[in-house]
Amino acid sequence: MNKILKSFSDELRREEIPAYKSFAKWLVIGMATGAAIGLVGALFHYCSSEAEVLRNKHNWLIYLLPLAGIVIAFIYHVLKYSHDKGTNLVLLAVRDNKEMGIRHAVCIFAASVITHLCGGSSGREGASLQIGAAIGSQLGRTMKLDEDDKRILTMCSMSAMFAAVFGTPVTAAFFSMEVISVGIFYYSAIVPCILAALTASLISSYFGGSHLLVSVAVPEGTPENYLKIAVLGVLCAALSIIFCLSMTYTHKLFRLIKNHYIRAALGGAIVVILTLIAGTYTYNGTGGEMIVSAFSERPFGAAFIIKLLFTIITLCSGFKGGEIFPVFFIGSSFGSFFSQYLGLDCSIGAAVCMAALFCGVTNCPIASVLLCMELFGSEGIPFYVLACAISYMLSGYRGLYSEQKILYSKTKTKYINKRIGDKK
Repeated sequence: MNKILKSFSDELRREEIPAYKSFAKWLVIGMATGAAIGLVGALFHYCSSEAEVLRNKHNWLIYLLPLAGIVIAFIYHVLKYSHDKGTNLVLLAVRDNKEMGIRHAVCIFAASVITHLCGGSSGREGASLQIGAAIGSQLGRTMKLDEDDKRILTMCSMSAMFAAVFGTPVTAAFFSMEVISVGIFYYSAIVPCILAALTASLISSYFGGSHLLVSVAVPEGTPENYLKIAVLGVLCAALSIIFCLSMTYTHKLFRLIKNHYIRAALGGAIVVILTLIAGTYTYNGTGGEMIVSAFSERPFGAAFIIKLLFTIITLCSGFKGGEIFPVFFIGSSFGSFFSQYLGLDCSIGAAVCMAALFCGVTNCPIASVLLCMELFGSEGIPFYVLACAISYMLSGYRGLYSEQKILYSKTKTKYINKRIGDKK
């Protein structure tokens, strides 16, 4: 009997007690991080939103975009981030423990607000990931955590900031665990990521933070409708390839201009000219209103192409913010317009293509489906899963983030460990 009790006690000490200690630690750290970053996220959401409101009231601010590019380049030069890797650095911070710090958070915060103020086409979510990761990386060093815990805290902070800005905590938590190395989840971070995201989202909501509010007319689950959704999934895979290739080659083209100031000013000038040609300010900024309207009325047929052009010029020339919200714009407008040729309601087309394009460019099918559940409800889950699965498989080994790794083949049960930026 004594041997059995001793064996039981040893088993508890070896397995359960360390797990409970770890849970208690991350319960405190996760919620504390979520609360702190929730406040930062609420501030970032407020500043970027007010910047857009101000620009909409004073459209002449668009003409300051070239100057804004110079100011952003100056900020990054002064704070010694002229060769900033953007969201790629976030992936490296988790996977390889590359250091990020408060200076990086200040850079991307200020640059994103300036971009939105003057009409650059960018989002908030990519910037929020960078701000969250920078704060988390700094906290990890300040708290003298070990290498593994630093990685977890960085993902935890990414989740919190994403949730605070966009208001989808479950998506935020799983996206942070899924995007780093596609094919595996960093499940060791699941408790702190969930706690931080939920806390940050709650804190942000007290200050007016919210997610997109739309309704979707879900069709019946018939073979014909599944086939139609599958077609949209295929089209979104192709569109994701076009988007990623456009970003890659436009970025290379702008990098031929070595001077950061001239590069940013030229990009700003091109966006101003494109705005004048378009004759509307619809394609400047995040385009949140256009995303919402795509669920109730079909947009101009070329809207998704124009937004893609505005976005790649803005981000590849040195302006900041993020690619995710523009992807939502492009996907929702594309789906809303083309769904009419398949006999589908514009809202289901917008919802399916928004998620499928997001999946194709980020290689995150689970986070994409969870996004649908949080934004559109669970009724259309079979359609969202089908479109995202097809888009994930057919989009190939491309993506928005060149440092992202795809560990397992998309077509075989084979370990490939392929980096998005690798040529082979």
